[in-house]
Amino acid sequence: MAVAVFTDANFEADVLAAPGTILVDVWASWCGPCRLMAPLMDWAAAEYGGRLLVGKLEADPNPCVRDSHKIQGLPTLILFRDGKELARHEGAMAKPQLKAFLDAHL
Repeated sequence: MAVAVFTDANFEADVLAAPGTILVDVWASWCGPCRLMAPLMDWAAAEYGGRLLVGKLEADPNPCVRDSHKIQGLPTLILFRDGKELARHEGAMAKPQLKAFLDAHL
């Protein structure tokens, strides 16, 4: 399963109004830890594909979503279920930490 791309234009429909569980990775191209997380988003999409939609939102070109969700540090991972924020983690993490974070909420 591919990693979705979220923007200010599609966030409302594709995340907040969508049923199910969605992991949003808020990142920036200039952020080193964000680049470390990118392969883990591909892994999560493949590993949890039937239970979870994984998507990325680039922080700088999407200030409306970034600011409305009070994103302060990058990367920030936000888990949504049926449009409501379920959990949040700020900063990079290793695969075992990501697995534990996801497993705790799925």
